Amino acid sequence: MPPVGQRSLTSRPGLVLSVLILITLLTSGVQAAPQVVVSIKPVHDLVTGVTEGVTAPVLLVPGGASPHDYALRPSEMRALQQARVVIWTGPELENFLVRPLAGLGSEVQRVTLLKDADLVQHPVREGGIWDSHGHGHGDHNHAHSHSHNHGHSHAAHNHAHAEPDAHVWLSPENARRIVTHVAGVLAAVDPDNAAAYGANRDRMLARLDQLDEELRARLAPVREAPFIVFHDAYQYFERHYGLTPAGSITVDPSRAPGARRIQEIRQRVSQSEALCVFSEPQFRPAIVATVIEGTQARTGVLDPLGADLPSGPEGYEALLRNLAQSLVECLS
Repeated sequence: MPPVGQRSLTSRPGLVLSVLILITLLTSGVQAAPQVVVSIKPVHDLVTGVTEGVTAPVLLVPGGASPHDYALRPSEMRALQQARVVIWTGPELENFLVRPLAGLGSEVQRVTLLKDADLVQHPVREGGIWDSHGHGHGDHNHAHSHSHNHGHSHAAHNHAHAEPDAHVWLSPENARRIVTHVAGVLAAVDPDNAAAYGANRDRMLARLDQLDEELRARLAPVREAPFIVFHDAYQYFERHYGLTPAGSITVDPSRAPGARRIQEIRQRVSQSEALCVFSEPQFRPAIVATVIEGTQARTGVLDPLGADLPSGPEGYEALLRNLAQSLVECLS
């Protein structure tokens, strides 16, 4: 006579079959959401909005660090190796990722935003000192792949094979395109959650439209006020809202400007009657104090990465609102 426990199971074969079917469905019918790794915080904020309720993307570069010269830690290398999708801007910004990404398997979906997401692109501005009319063109696409010639003489419009400016996330139009592209990629990689990605995309686009309208009204009174930035990170924001940048202190943020460069910027501050010179939390602010010494210019802080802001859509919105607020406060 079989033991009581065994007798109770064998006497109810329908229950055993139902349990086995349920276990099979739970273990094989539903796949885990893919691990998504994102290079920098502003893009991570946008991606977090797309993946809300499905998966939490991993951020590689902390908000207070610069992606221009970052070195991956072992834990971040492990996150990359476990990723199903990796989203980065491109080698123009995160050059430290070129070799690690090349070492990943072919099953990893690499999303290079500058190449894949049909973004508005502007070429890098050379020299760090710009003509006063080099602004206000909005989000027209001046990507380096375009062969047309607009006939302008200033450096900002020399499009022939110019390297694209990689700070693309600071344009709300590009934020919309990033959200749309990432949602499509994730839906293809993870079709079980395609409806969730689509709904999140729609909510994000509505929020970005509202933010854009708010900031356009906020910045309108200071559109014609000239200013100097620490490094040329804000072109997309400036052009989208028709602002009047006069130059940048350094062309390459990984290298300190020399005495000659500082003198050139001091002259530019005086000649352009720049109302404000902005530093950044990722770099030494002492250079800004040297540049404005003996001038009437004020100082402010612009943060292109949102070093101390919360993660998610709220963080991206706060990043752009903080930029607008810093500009308005210093230029008014």
